[in-house]
Amino acid sequence: MASDDTSAAPSGYAPPVIDVEALAALLDGEYAGIRDLVRTNLAAHSSVLEEAERLGTDEFRERVRDIVVEMAGTGQTGMGFPTAYGGADDVGASVAAFETLAFGDLSVLVKVGVQFGLFGGAILHLGTGRHHDAYLPDLVAGRLLGCFAMTETGHGSNVQALGTVARYDAEAQEFVVTTEGDAARKDYIGNAARHAELAVVFAQLEVGGESRGVHALVVPVRSGGKVLPGIEIEDDGRKMGLNGVDNGRIRFDGVRVPREALLNRFADVTPEGAYVSSIDNPDRRFFTMLGTLVQGRVCVGGAGVSVAKVALTLAVKYGVRRRQFEASPGAGEQLLLDYGLHQRRLLPLLARTYALHFAQDVVRGQLHEVFSGHEDDPQARRRLESRAAGTKALGTWHATRTVQECREACGGAGYLAVNRFAALKADSDVFTTFEGDNHVLLQLVAKGLLTDHASEFEDLDQLGVVRYVTGLAVETVIEKASVHKLLERVRDLLPGGDEWDREAGLLDSEYHLAMLRYREEHMLAGLARRLKRGVDRKGDPGTVFSQVQDHVIALAHAHVERLVLEAFVDAFRALPDGGNKVALELLCDLFALSTIEADRAWFMEHGRLTVQRSKAISREVNDLCRKVRPLAVDLVDAWGIPSEMLRAPDLLG
Repeated sequence: MASDDTSAAPSGYAPPVIDVEALAALLDGEYAGIRDLVRTNLAAHSSVLEEAERLGTDEFRERVRDIVVEMAGTGQTGMGFPTAYGGADDVGASVAAFETLAFGDLSVLVKVGVQFGLFGGAILHLGTGRHHDAYLPDLVAGRLLGCFAMTETGHGSNVQALGTVARYDAEAQEFVVTTEGDAARKDYIGNAARHAELAVVFAQLEVGGESRGVHALVVPVRSGGKVLPGIEIEDDGRKMGLNGVDNGRIRFDGVRVPREALLNRFADVTPEGAYVSSIDNPDRRFFTMLGTLVQGRVCVGGAGVSVAKVALTLAVKYGVRRRQFEASPGAGEQLLLDYGLHQRRLLPLLARTYALHFAQDVVRGQLHEVFSGHEDDPQARRRLESRAAGTKALGTWHATRTVQECREACGGAGYLAVNRFAALKADSDVFTTFEGDNHVLLQLVAKGLLTDHASEFEDLDQLGVVRYVTGLAVETVIEKASVHKLLERVRDLLPGGDEWDREAGLLDSEYHLAMLRYREEHMLAGLARRLKRGVDRKGDPGTVFSQVQDHVIALAHAHVERLVLEAFVDAFRALPDGGNKVALELLCDLFALSTIEADRAWFMEHGRLTVQRSKAISREVNDLCRKVRPLAVDLVDAWGIPSEMLRAPDLLG
């Protein structure tokens, strides 16, 4: 039953009774077993939370490495690898394990992500049998540590422009890897500064004097702990957070590796020096290669949601323990969470976290379907890449916002390092920019909307998208998106015809869906018109795109919020009647209405929200917060965060 009092609930309101165990089972889903294994491992290594503050950088890095290797021995980090190499051949389980691991120390999380997601994932997805046999058994077991050397000092998101070069020497049958200038040095590379023995190096491949674009090679960087000749590694030094991860810079000075070092799933070089590939178009080859690495974005987005869960659990539980000021004479000091403003600060974030949880379930399921081969066609991959990009962006931005709001909601106690917020804030802040800067990722989402995720457009850059869109009628662009068709269906479900936005009930989920679908459709049409008008007037697609980037990001954000709401609505509607369904519907209403409220200016500017209805929505959000308040502790308990991870003596007592 609900574990909290109902003193702050609306008069006469009877809160639903939550079955916390059943709700936890719903949230854990089909991967409850692997999640429980990770929770057990988190509890066993909980001392790392204290060690992160006490140990020096070098000691802490060694401690984090030791924990990662020990966790590898339990099987939790290798779930996505083939069973033949010590894994479980279950990509979905791998993501679920990573999401759960984010309840703990985030240096451990990122070290796991670098080793098994980036380094291991590159060898698995870009390599072939010879690479799998040579590296995966030791890699999966944690005996062979490596790094993922893609990012360069002068090239972050623009991977196609990397400056590192790998030239093929046909006489020696070797590739010669060279860093051409400081801008081409590999930078911010996790595992590089201390522990990596191998690196998957992304470089411009030159064969017979002809550039073949970016490819990946396996390059040894250490032997017996010593950096190999021709390689220079520099420590990036202390960072804002994640100081248990040894990030470094790598330079290559004519480093030779055998021809077989090329990860050759999509392209190869014969001993004689002939370049061969099953994908003729070089741009399509490049994007196909990068598309196999989408799992990292899915994982980071899920990790961001887990970080928000930890922050909210701490703040909510502090809010039902800490008292401040008398609400009325003689009544004693009032609990923080009974204040309307405190509810307004935390409970919409709680609702949004649940919404993003269910959206993460969808993208994890899509990833599993594609990578297991159940639905592996170009269209499915494009949809997955777009959804992964958008969910990652919204999930990590949400984590950053939530950690800050929860820290403030805990006052001075939240500022003490012992209560976890310092580490949560410092360690998760980089989530918004690694595995893709969020603004760049949302541009990828918008590209998919403008081209309907068609595989034949996967090789278009931003300027190509502009030229493509401006060659179509605006109506054709809109027709390619199914949003307006969905809106027509919703109009049939809501009263009022064209006045549905004024006649529908504020707590009708079809109304919520219709509002977010309308916003997306209108933004898509507006963007297409701005692109066409801009090119007609100025002619230069590059200048036009730069001037409409604000619209591009707004469209992508609106699109992803619509997907998040749909995932939440589908989740609560699928539940049997009872207290848990009522509770999730309350949260879904709160998420939807607070989302509309946050963008009320747009809806009012575009004629879909009157002043009176806008005020009514704000009143309803307040009322929903009061209704959710008695359920808050049960709702955070259902996330199943191990008590050892809630190391906050000043907050929880």
